[in-house]
Amino acid sequence: MFAYYADHFVLPLPEGHRFPMAKYRMLRDRIAQHLPGVALQVAQPASDEDLALAHTPDYIHAITQGSLAPAAQREIGFPWSEAMAERARRSVGATVAASRQALLHGVAGNLAGGTHHAYADKGSGFCVFNDVAVAARRMQAEQTAARGRGGLPLQVAVIDLDVHQGNGTAHIFQGDDSVFTLSLHGARNFPFRKEASDLDVELPDGCADEKYLQALDEAMAVLDQRYTPDLVFYLAGADPHVGDRLGRLAVTHDGLEARDRRVFDWAWQRRIPLAFAMAGGYGNDLEDTVQAQLTTWRVAWQYHQRWQNVRP
Repeated sequence: MFAYYADHFVLPLPEGHRFPMAKYRMLRDRIAQHLPGVALQVAQPASDEDLALAHTPDYIHAITQGSLAPAAQREIGFPWSEAMAERARRSVGATVAASRQALLHGVAGNLAGGTHHAYADKGSGFCVFNDVAVAARRMQAEQTAARGRGGLPLQVAVIDLDVHQGNGTAHIFQGDDSVFTLSLHGARNFPFRKEASDLDVELPDGCADEKYLQALDEAMAVLDQRYTPDLVFYLAGADPHVGDRLGRLAVTHDGLEARDRRVFDWAWQRRIPLAFAMAGGYGNDLEDTVQAQLTTWRVAWQYHQRWQNVRP
């Protein structure tokens, strides 16, 4: 199973910055140690042509050239640097590559990604470019080219289980019947101005395993009734965890694993390829975030093995 990373592009953040940059390398090290069947690959950068499938030329230029206004940098939460621009491109490239591999082999993932707060013309909430939006558009373009121009475009479902609403993704795909956006998130959490996904499920502060999984089951049933995708993007945020400092929910590690199994099993039962990304995770103890993410990769590996008709 292919796993794409770009954690060697480290942002030069100010001392005390709250973004947990170290988690990406920690996760890669754990995967190398505990999941030797996962093929770790360096992500290649997304091109301007790729990025333009979901972002405006002016915004791409501003990120590339470092001409982004200070207020726009503050909204993203990162100061501009060449490393910031390069890492953002590579994070998108990782999800593009993972989606290609998922279409070939059933399951693949990005060790980062899930940058769902980025809009077409701006970044927000630690998200520079929207990796899933770009990857969805790229896969649609490649499948259309392969099939010829007749018929429907590749049908895509985004299952966003980060604790924060996928507002940028929802906005980019509003009115587009070829992409179904589902977001299960904290009602009172960032972003405070929500966008309209195709299906939004808002959860109260303190929501724990039973209610969380019930809400997910109901949301997946609605997705099943309303849409038949050819490809699923899964944002497996670790931030619903009870120990997350930005999450406000109370889901345990067992609850997160049950969540992951529901999503992977839903796609497997329907033989829908699935590409996944880690999205958010801000544990008071960073080990909690890495543990939750490693569990997601372990579950993914098991379902990848099913796709290959090999016992885990």
